[in-house]
Amino acid sequence: MGVGKTTVGRKLASALQIDFRDTDHIFTSRHGSIADFFKQSGEAEFRKLERSIVDEAIRDPGVVSTGGGVVLSEENRSALKATTVVYLKTDGTHMAKRLSQGKRPLIENGLVDWKRIYDERKPLYESVADLTIDCSGTPIKATVEEILTAISK
Repeated sequence: MGVGKTTVGRKLASALQIDFRDTDHIFTSRHGSIADFFKQSGEAEFRKLERSIVDEAIRDPGVVSTGGGVVLSEENRSALKATTVVYLKTDGTHMAKRLSQGKRPLIENGLVDWKRIYDERKPLYESVADLTIDCSGTPIKATVEEILTAISK
């Protein structure tokens, strides 16, 4: 959450000259703000809709950025294992600034909530990752170049 998946994904897709899809963007284009949806319908309903969006997003070749909680679903993890998954790992040093720039329904207490959620999800991220990139304090361009180098081997 807030690690730069969308920005890195867009730039990676551009460099590879392939389609880019963002599951959170697909969700918001159909259902409105994720924060508002959480308030009105709850996380469980969001996760149900997110599940079908993940299947749709990974159906065709391209780069897909998912929401940070997508790994909470065993079905999503299974679906992702059929693809190449890049896990953007972070030490959290730049997260306070990034988290202040948007509405995140699970982050009411800022960095404290982010750290708790990240620590809980980290083993799930690692379980689906084919490639782990530490993007802590790394410029986005360097992160994209590292991914390109790793996937070209």
